[in-house]
Amino acid sequence: MKKYLVIGNPIEHSLSPKLHNYWFKKNNIDANYDRKKIDKSEIQEIISEIREDKLDGINVTVPFKSDVIPFLDTLSKESQITQSVNTIYKQDKKLIGHNTDIKGFELSLKETQFNLENKTIFILGAGGVVPSIIYALEKLGTSKIIVSNRTKQKTENLKKYFSNISVVDWGDQPEFDMIINATSLGLNKEDNIGLNFKNMNKTKLFYDVIYNPKETNFLRTGKNLGCQVSNGKMMFIYQAFEAFKLCLLYTSPSPRDLSTSRMPSSA
Repeated sequence: MKKYLVIGNPIEHSLSPKLHNYWFKKNNIDANYDRKKIDKSEIQEIISEIREDKLDGINVTVPFKSDVIPFLDTLSKESQITQSVNTIYKQDKKLIGHNTDIKGFELSLKETQFNLENKTIFILGAGGVVPSIIYALEKLGTSKIIVSNRTKQKTENLKKYFSNISVVDWGDQPEFDMIINATSLGLNKEDNIGLNFKNMNKTKLFYDVIYNPKETNFLRTGKNLGCQVSNGKMMFIYQAFEAFKLCLLYTSPSPRDLSTSRMPSSA
């Protein structure tokens, strides 16, 4: 039996095991997918289990997408550019780090049908998924990307890799066409972004990378304003599909099919 794992902290919110085990069952694959909450000090030990054939692959979520890099042999082009890894597998006895968040985010944006060309994007957060979002947005032709994070040094570090982004202090609210919550604010019901969105026109897109819960306070605010809203469910599904193609080397049904008729109803 093949064994896969998603690691992170927190990890309780992750629906990865439910989705992947569902795919295993539907495709008659003898495999199991689990989740594990770890500390940073445990990363090397967990990754070594792939090298020792105790695990067949690992997905990585917050806050370890860059912390795993020193323990890998090779990075994909996408991971090199973003310095972010969410998928680890072994090929020719080497541990490979790949980033499927980029493709997942791109495809999820296409689902919204929101025109990004020459638009200004405001990103809240500077964590592991943000470099992937910035990379995808630049490919899609946005005119300006503004980033804000509670720890400003993290946003300044992003400029080492993406020199064209602008940085504003946490709590500042620039003009934008699309706002993305890439923080963990929203995992708990009482979480609040703390920005004032009153008198905002309805042409904006509110996007939250969080998919569980389905509607955060951030998205509810956008919805109440009459703006278009989108959570991270489709990004989650698409990035998982890309990871499956890398790690499992089999052809699955399309993510769209899995997200509707074949997805567990609570995912």
